Amino acid sequence: MISTAYAAVEGGAPFYTDTSFLTAMVFVAFFAFFGKKMWTIVTGMLDERGEKIRTELDEAAKLREEAQDLLATYQKKQRDAQEEAKAIVEHAREEAGRIAKDAEAQLEAGLARREQLAMDRIAQAETKAMDEVRATAVDVAIEATATLLAEKISDAKADKLVDDAIKGLSEKLH
Repeated sequence: MISTAYAAVEGGAPFYTDTSFLTAMVFVAFFAFFGKKMWTIVTGMLDERGEKIRTELDEAAKLREEAQDLLATYQKKQRDAQEEAKAIVEHAREEAGRIAKDAEAQLEAGLARREQLAMDRIAQAETKAMDEVRATAVDVAIEATATLLAEKISDAKADKLVDDAIKGLSEKLH
């Protein structure tokens, strides 16, 4: 460019009338005048984009912290639920053991009652059998006595025995 301006001066025409010089000057003036505005617009857009990215990063960090807090909360709840489940299972086992012991004690008590009831029935049956044997023995003895008396005692003596029994009956009833 300088050589063109220098040559123009030598040829007699001023350098500022050269089209290359004027194009260069317009180019410089255009960027001088609009370059600052373009620079502020471009930097403003870049700043806005940077701020938007910073906001998104802050929001992502905040969401990550919330997610970690939520994860920790759920993990704690899960641990608590597992501990509670273990406690429930342990309590159920203890309760089942207690119920089994109670059932065993009730079974033993029931068996003891049935055994006692059976023993009482056996004793009653023995007593009844003994009473029946005595009653049969008394009936046999009375029949044998009646047969013996009928064969050996005379009518007069039998009448006297009946009269004595009737007289003694009033004393035995009162």
